[in-house]
Amino acid sequence: MELFQFARPQDSDAAHLELLARAEELVAGLGLHHRVTKLAAGDTSPAQAARTYQARRGGIRYRPAGGGKAAYVHTLNASGLATSRLLPAILEQHQRADGAVLVPEVLRRWGLPELLRPA
Repeated sequence: MELFQFARPQDSDAAHLELLARAEELVAGLGLHHRVTKLAAGDTSPAQAARTYQARRGGIRYRPAGGGKAAYVHTLNASGLATSRLLPAILEQHQRADGAVLVPEVLRRWGLPELLRPA
């Protein structure tokens, strides 16, 4: 699940923190232990700290309130839940000694049982 947001440049840092909080909320809602880490700048591409990178490529601009020159928005995105890592994390962190897996409560509203038992 990807999270996206457009922000005015002056609101970009706050928007980034909001996306981080939403992603953490999703993971915590599944009862998963996690930690937030920062990537080293040398390990990322210029698109990682998007700011206006994607907006320039897509021509996405806004006009400031009260008029003025159109400016590029800041585009932010985050991985809310990466499914390739999500299912192994649920299995690893919610498996019981008998092999059964406790289904996170938030997922039970879709008809999943409380426990998934091995065949």
